[in-house]
Amino acid sequence: MTAGPCVGSVHSFDISTGVDGPGTRFVAFLAGCPLRCQYCHSPDTWYRRSGESTSVEDLLTEIRRYERFIKVSGGGVTLSGGEPLQQPGFVREVLAGCKQMGLHTALDTSGFLGDRADDVLLADVDLVLLDIKSGDSATYRKVTRTGSLAATVRFAHRLAMLGKPVWVRFVLVPGLTDDPANVDAVADLVAGVDTVERVEVLPFHRLGTAKYTALGLDFPLAGVDPPGPELLDRVRCQFRDRGLSVY
Repeated sequence: MTAGPCVGSVHSFDISTGVDGPGTRFVAFLAGCPLRCQYCHSPDTWYRRSGESTSVEDLLTEIRRYERFIKVSGGGVTLSGGEPLQQPGFVREVLAGCKQMGLHTALDTSGFLGDRADDVLLADVDLVLLDIKSGDSATYRKVTRTGSLAATVRFAHRLAMLGKPVWVRFVLVPGLTDDPANVDAVADLVAGVDTVERVEVLPFHRLGTAKYTALGLDFPLAGVDPPGPELLDRVRCQFRDRGLSVY
């Protein structure tokens, strides 16, 4: 019996420049995520049912529409979410199709489901955008409201063993992730992964508040202000002190 086409749940896609990897990117946002991060700005991607059932070929056909433009810009394709590794079979086939087109590929993930990414999948990944939520387990659970930091640590070291370039993302939330000891722990973890090319300290924002309202949900951080320049400078310096390139 011949297997049918691989189908995934795709929430949306967009074209971005300088945000989701190098150059101009075709970014596919896959639906479904096991985490419930307090600062999440896309609660509309939490569930697989919120996406549209899409075959691998349908998504690759959409990507082909932008193929020449992407190549000229030195960009590529980024699979984001939600959490793309909730759909590893679909991701594996999409990545393989992108590589057949000669496109640069990036995987945007928390690493929480990193064990689901087999070596075949990762062989077609040129860059991992790794969202490290915190540096200690207690803060990780507070941020994500589930899960364990250990899976992300394990995945980060596996990426280093495979020689995969990594861009780390760390969301700075006053009163939640900004404790100096927590930042030091993240910085120490990142410094121990020798394929990390850069660290992006992302200031928390409330731009997703309207999505929570539309879904009838309370935004957990509605009363929290974005970090000021002094806090951002302090945190970026903590990473730079480990010899890391910080943005």
